[in-house]
Amino acid sequence: MAEPFSRTPRGLTARFTPEEVQVLTRLFEDVALALEPEEDPNTDPLAALVGISEKADVPADPAVARMLPVVSDDPEVADEYRRFTDLSLRQAKISHLKLAAMDIQAGTVHLDTEHAKAWAAALNDVRLTLGSRLGIISAADAERVGEQTDWDRVETTEDYMALLYNFATWLQESLMQALLIGLEED
Repeated sequence: MAEPFSRTPRGLTARFTPEEVQVLTRLFEDVALALEPEEDPNTDPLAALVGISEKADVPADPAVARMLPVVSDDPEVADEYRRFTDLSLRQAKISHLKLAAMDIQAGTVHLDTEHAKAWAAALNDVRLTLGSRLGIISAADAERVGEQTDWDRVETTEDYMALLYNFATWLQESLMQALLIGLEED
């Protein structure tokens, strides 16, 4: 079983079993893949270079839409914002997810504060994706998913995703607690 993040002389440290490494790596990679922008052969190279999307629609995948939400009730403002930020937001999220996927390969992870922020963002995107797939939109939904705690009682894909969601939540909470302890000490 994983050991939660804690403060050590080497930074924020957590340990994972080989099976947990494999599962978390797959989660990080799958979420990063979902965030990859669609290729458009007609994209203006200069616009792409500076991170502007000529046409940035709200993502069709509900999980990606949850990670890249509409920022305004005014459709014109929301479209403009998405046009200028969609690519850079996707790239930042993918970078955090890939970083976490690489870090975890060692089984024991040591993070400094900045690195921990990238991990927190990656775990949050994993949770948003799983939460979307599980239909978590209310406290009651979250409570229903939170009740799934026994790996031996997994019968459906939803049961498995609920356990992954709960594991990612526990891991992110331990990371945030370790970060808070560091703030209190500073």
